[in-house]
This record gives sequence, structure tokens and C-alpha cells, in this order.
Amino acid sequence: MEARARAPGKIILTGEHAVVHGSTAVAASIDLYTYVSLSFPPDSDDGDKLTLQLKDMTLEFSWSVERVKEVLSKLDRQIPSSPVTCSPDAFKLIAVLVEEQNIPEAKFSLAGGVSAFLWLYTSIHGYKPAKAVVTSELPLGSGLGSSAAFCVSLSAALLALSDSVILDFSHQGWLMFGDNELELVNKWAFEGEKIIHGKPSGIDNTVSTYGNMIKFRAGELTRLKSNVPIKMLITNTKVGRNTKALVAGVSERTVRHPNAMAAVFKAVDSISDEVATIIQSPGHDDGAVSEKEEKLGELMQMNQGLLQCMGVSHVSIETVLRTTLEYKLVTKLTGAGGGGCVLTLLPTLLSGTVVDKVIAELEAYGFQCLIAGIGGKGLQVSFNSSS
Repeated sequence: MEARARAPGKIILTGEHAVVHGSTAVAASIDLYTYVSLSFPPDSDDGDKLTLQLKDMTLEFSWSVERVKEVLSKLDRQIPSSPVTCSPDAFKLIAVLVEEQNIPEAKFSLAGGVSAFLWLYTSIHGYKPAKAVVTSELPLGSGLGSSAAFCVSLSAALLALSDSVILDFSHQGWLMFGDNELELVNKWAFEGEKIIHGKPSGIDNTVSTYGNMIKFRAGELTRLKSNVPIKMLITNTKVGRNTKALVAGVSERTVRHPNAMAAVFKAVDSISDEVATIIQSPGHDDGAVSEKEEKLGELMQMNQGLLQCMGVSHVSIETVLRTTLEYKLVTKLTGAGGGGCVLTLLPTLLSGTVVDKVIAELEAYGFQCLIAGIGGKGLQVSFNSSS
């Protein structure tokens, strides 16, 4: 039996940076997925390996089950239905297993994901041989929630083949989890995210698990149901950014200009609230959709201007803005800024020829372009009984 899970990436539609200062933000899933397939060797095989294969990178990490058991035997046995945080002591022991893999220096950022895999796998399935294969449509480290999508799809595949959830193995095609199962997956995925990021907000894994959109403010998450079919061109500038430094820069500017920045954050809060209202309002005819798209575009434009006020834009982002503006398209950065990814709203009535021209111009700068639907389905799982 093989379980295959897929979980979507995410974008911040409005409110990045301002959310740190008490404003509302809106995040949405995108229909670009990370896939994890999990299978156990048949009893007839004498395989005793635990293997993680990152197919897109042609990397494979493998441990004998006896070695994993030897290193982690001092740890308490976890209960799959009760997610727990990886303790500092457990993290040190897992680090021993990760270091034995001699991950190339250029790929060492993957160590957190490998550690998360070991913690989640042994917590849910203990010490038994298995193979997990990971593929992804999401660029790594670009602010599109790739690590959360990995943790969600991994947790789902692990739980799908455990006794903690009851699913129909005979179901053909993709299957949705029930609310209780989704909650359990989300909690385990959050524990994986903690290993990778230290102190994640929980936003990325929640969007990836449940899909659609969420509004969040001061630690409170509210799930939204989108009634607007939204498409975005996502441009990956491939410019790395230091999120902590960008967040700190906004805070420093707030100290220097408290009144002005308070007004900026208040404006962003209003923008996010209005965006949430627009995407949830009914109306599916072309006229209503076009009107909503126009309003959404105006709010994105305002939010981008305020992000520039915060000092988090970048020459690469401005290049995307300038290029798309020539075609009267609205663009804003998403996430930390300083590079990373940029969103361009693609109106329903926009011709494919225009989109092709925009993409060609952006790719000529060395950027990567992806077209994605916004606010779609979250986590799904499928089964292959012949594996």
C-alpha cells in the first residue's frame, strides 16, 4: 500500500510586515503542490532501511532502522494522535543522524527538512522500514510556503497509513480528510515547521492544510471562503532575502517615525479587511467578477505603495512592477520583500497573448514565472494498493 499526499503552497495577499505590528493580513493557498509518497516494503523483502528521496534534487538520504533505533532509543515513544514538540535533547539526537548523511554544503539548508522528516516519521510510525519520495512544484526558499507544504503532505501521508485516522483505501483519485483528521495533520505539520524555522507563525501550515484563504491578526486565524476565481502570475525574482533583517528594518523605521508608520499600519489593516470582504461576497456573473477584480487590484496597488513606505521593496521587485505596469497590470510583492516573489493579478478577461508577452519579458530578466489559481483546495490524499 502506498499513500500519496499533496499540499499547496501559499501567498500573502495583503498585510505582510504590518501584521507584525497588529494589522490584519490575508493569506491564500495556490494550486502549486508538494507531493509526498510513502510506502512500506513488503514483508517478503528483507529491507531494513528508512529512506527519504528528494526526487527533484536527485538526493536520497537513508538510514538502517537499527541505527535510527540505536540513536533515538532513549526518547519516549510518541502517540500519533497526540502531536508533541521535538525537545532540545531529541533534536540533538536527530542531528546525529542528519550529520551522518554528509549533506553537501550547498544543500545544507535542507538539514531542517531532513530533521523534521525523522521526527515526524519516528513519532508516528516508530522504527520500521519505509520509503518517502518528495516532489514539488514550489520553488524552495522563495516565500511560497514550500517547507509548510512539505510538512503537511508528509504528516498526511504518515497519518494516512497509521491507525490514527480512518480513510477509504479503495477510493479512486484524490480524497479529502475530515475536519478532525485535518486538525491532527495541521498540528503535526506545525511541529515539523518548528524544527525547520524555530518559531513559525503557523500561518503557512494552516493555509496548506485547509486551503482557500485565511485572515489573521494578533495570533488569531479566521478561515475565509473565497467566492472569486482569482489567478495570479507569480514571479520569482530568485533574489534571496534576509527576512529577519527586513522585519527589523520596518521596526526601526517605526521607532524613528511612530506616527507616520502607525498610519501606514492602520491603512494596511483597512485594506486587508476590505480584501476579505470582497473575496467572500457572492456574485459569479462576468460583470460582478470584473468589478471585484478591479477593486482587488486597486487594494493590491495601495498595499504595494505602503510596503514601499516600509522600505521592503527591491530593484528586482521594481523591475517586475515596471514591466507589468506597461500592460496595465497590478503587481505587489508577497512575503518579506527584498526580492523573493511578486504577485501580478491576471483579470479573467485578459487575453492569453498579453500574459505570454509579460512572461517573456520577465523571463528575459532571468526571473521564473508561474501561473497559479488562488484560494483553492488544501490537503488531499490518494492510495495505490498495488504498491
